[in-house]
Amino acid sequence: MSALASFEAGINVAIVGASGGIGRAMCERLAGAATVTRVIACSRTPVSFDQPKVTTASIDIEDETSVEAVAAMLGETPLDLVLVLTGILHAGEAVQPERRLGDLDPAAMRRIFAVNTIGPAIVAKHFLPLLRRRGKTVFAALSARVGSIGDNRLGGWASYRASKAALNQLIRTLSIEHARRRKESILVALHPGTVDTALSKPFTGRTPEDKLFTPDRSAARLLSVIDSLGATDTGGFFAWDGSRIEF
Repeated sequence: MSALASFEAGINVAIVGASGGIGRAMCERLAGAATVTRVIACSRTPVSFDQPKVTTASIDIEDETSVEAVAAMLGETPLDLVLVLTGILHAGEAVQPERRLGDLDPAAMRRIFAVNTIGPAIVAKHFLPLLRRRGKTVFAALSARVGSIGDNRLGGWASYRASKAALNQLIRTLSIEHARRRKESILVALHPGTVDTALSKPFTGRTPEDKLFTPDRSAARLLSVIDSLGATDTGGFFAWDGSRIEF
């Protein structure tokens, strides 16, 4: 299997959110790539892989101490690719996407921002310094097209939309600061499409089959996008097909 040909050989990858549908598929796909040396699969829920290249680590992106501990564990391991594949749209009755203004709940909104925005920010804080100093490196976080302010014509899902819009701004801001130190490094937000995972399942009943991706197909598409990125793309927001999404 060929993957990430635009990177130098001996790629070390850290995947945060390895227990999710896209995260697991990404771990398995990268572990089978000849160009990849090591995959660090990080997740809050325990996960195991029958792959010698994969090392697992316990991480909770809502707990900075946990994130810092994993970064310290990696020590001098230079990372080439960091993928933050976490996200929350619903969690039982307590967290549900809003249909109208009256559905807004401060506690649910705080939880959504904690996972979708603050969590990736904390991962960036501790993992960006671990990126290899020379050559192409990438830090990518899963966003969503509904987080695009310019593309919003339907309303609804206020907390989820806002949390992803904030994530996009975070990526843009950090990319500017990071480029001052590592000009070849790239930070991007990625839209994976509609994927058949636990996050999307309650809302995919009317999605055409050709528009509903398996986690493996989504992982393959996202890796293709990452492989195509250059330094001038840093700070951007890209869809699974490589097209740029407006903020």
